[in-house]
Amino acid sequence: MSRSLSTIANEITENWAKPYFGAVPYLQAMLSLDTVNDKYGYDDGRSIVLYFLANAQSWRGDVAKRVKAELKGMLKAA
Repeated sequence: MSRSLSTIANEITENWAKPYFGAVPYLQAMLSLDTVNDKYGYDDGRSIVLYFLANAQSWRGDVAKRVKAELKGMLKAA
């Protein structure tokens, strides 16, 4: 069983000191989601995760690599 998006978003917030401004709205949305199938307003969790990943290219390191792989795995499994 995978972790919730909100748990992952909390880890990202703790690890990424100065997130890229384009990733911030998607990171904030992920804080209120459980899975990629949940809705956030008119957007689905899948779109939010995809947009986050597209805007998180400047986030680097071991934690970033692991978390991004986890998010991509969640997208594939859904």
